Amino acid sequence: MKHLIRTLILAALLSATAHAEPAAIGWNQLSAEEQRVLARTKDRWEQLTPERQDQLRRGAARWQQMSPEERARVKQRLQTWQQMSPEQREQVRLRYEQFKRLPPEEQQRLRRSREWFHSLPPEERQRLREHWQQMSPEERARVRERWRNATPEQREQMRREHRRAGNGERPNRTTTDR
Repeated sequence: MKHLIRTLILAALLSATAHAEPAAIGWNQLSAEEQRVLARTKDRWEQLTPERQDQLRRGAARWQQMSPEERARVKQRLQTWQQMSPEQREQVRLRYEQFKRLPPEEQQRLRRSREWFHSLPPEERQRLREHWQQMSPEERARVRERWRNATPEQREQMRREHRRAGNGERPNRTTTDR
C-alpha cells in the first residue's frame, strides 16, 4: 500500500512539473502568422528559454486578436517605454507590482479613475496635471484620502467642482472636503 501511495505521489509530482514547464519549440514549428509577428526574435529564438518562447507565443496570439486601434495603442505604449530611462522603467515596474497587490475592488476603482481622466479633453488633463504638481505632498495626501473615502456620488461632485474651478469659478465645499 505504501508503495502505491509513493508511486501516485511521484506520478503527480512528475505530471505537475511536466505541465509547469513548456517545451521548447523550434522556429520552423511556429505557424506562418506566429513567425510573422515574432520575426524580430528569429535569430535568437533557439536560445530563448521555453518559458520565454511560450510568453512570446501567447503575446503573438493576443496581438493577432487585437483591432488596429488596440495595436496602435500598444505600439504607442512600447515607444513610450523605450524612451524611458532605466530608473523610470523601474518605477513603473514597482507601481505595477503595488497595483497587483491591491484588492480587486481597489484595482477596479483605479481603472475607472484612469478611464475618467483619459476621457477628458487634453487641455483639461494638462490643467489637472499642473494643478497636481503645484500641490504640496500634504495637500496631495489629503486629496488622495478624500477621494479614497468618497462615495461615487461624492466623487462625481468633486469632478464637477474641478471642472468649474478650471473655468475660473470657485468650487463648492462639500462634507467630503472637511
